[in-house]
Amino acid sequence: MRFVLKTRYGQDLDHFKHNGQRFWYGLLGAVVLALPIALSILHLDYFVGELTFVYIYAVAGVGLMLLVGYTGQVSLGHAAFLAIGAYAHVYFLKSGLPFAVSILCAGFLTAIVGGVIAIPALRMTGIYLAVATLAFSRIVEQVVGHWDSVTGGHRGTSVPDVNFFGISIFEPLVLHFVVLVILLFILVGALNLLRSPTGRAMIAVRDSEISAQAMGISLASVKTTAFAISAGISGIAGALLAHHSGYVTPETFTILLSIELLLMVVVGGLGSMQGVFYGAIFVVLLPTIIAFVRDYLPDDVGQMPGLQPGLFGLILVLFLVFEPLGIYGRWLKIRQFFSEFPLYRNATHKRQKTYLRTERVR
Repeated sequence: MRFVLKTRYGQDLDHFKHNGQRFWYGLLGAVVLALPIALSILHLDYFVGELTFVYIYAVAGVGLMLLVGYTGQVSLGHAAFLAIGAYAHVYFLKSGLPFAVSILCAGFLTAIVGGVIAIPALRMTGIYLAVATLAFSRIVEQVVGHWDSVTGGHRGTSVPDVNFFGISIFEPLVLHFVVLVILLFILVGALNLLRSPTGRAMIAVRDSEISAQAMGISLASVKTTAFAISAGISGIAGALLAHHSGYVTPETFTILLSIELLLMVVVGGLGSMQGVFYGAIFVVLLPTIIAFVRDYLPDDVGQMPGLQPGLFGLILVLFLVFEPLGIYGRWLKIRQFFSEFPLYRNATHKRQKTYLRTERVR
């Protein structure tokens, strides 16, 4: 078991608590950089594309985690923000803006829309807020499906090519590292935001709105800011998703995508940025596993059109009931078991009949 001696207040805000974390995260970074290059050399571009897909989902997961995991506001409409970011990015690229400017403008535009949507949603919480965001997602889906002059309607629109030093962004390895760099910038920015007064206010609102208001925190301001930041990051994820697919259609941004994003943050682990990556890997691999299992199921079951969203919903409910801390929470329990063995007590993580919200979030 490791005991960290704290000699200054700033240690509570450090990203790395001790040198062991620096070593393991550094080793992980080296693997992340080397793996796509090795796969590309072996001509396994499909797996490079799957890794890129995981990182795009992780970008969207960071945005949703700030809203759901750290502010406590449930959203079932984040697919709409991805759609706005994707179509805005394609429109700006076709208007002649450079890639970096276009993706920033798309994120900024989506953040403005998120802030505007947050204003009427301030009085709602829980299931009512989820239904409101779901309705907004349906509205956006209909708008992009009928606004032919901008979005191409239900036919969709192609994504313009972008070159980096003469190499197309549609090259799997180029897109992979572009997405990875953007993910790192967003992740570091989100972690720094959580250490700031704004981030601490978001966590206070999540734990208890009454207590936060009693401490002088403006609930309207914090929730609006959280919605805007979450929407902006999701818009950037939508722009990256457009490049990954090469063609944008309204069918990409349905309610199923919103459920996948919510499933990702819940299964990965609410209230932890590490959980975003666990959840992204899980959500990207699950459709592949379902497609593989379909071949061994009876035709009446395997060809059922609602099999995938049904399994998503079932897994979400099971995690909420049996493991609210998600995959990352389970990993923390396993790590603590081995660090304290043989003195580990079985009742260490036993859930009580009554508990605070903070006991569910790590």
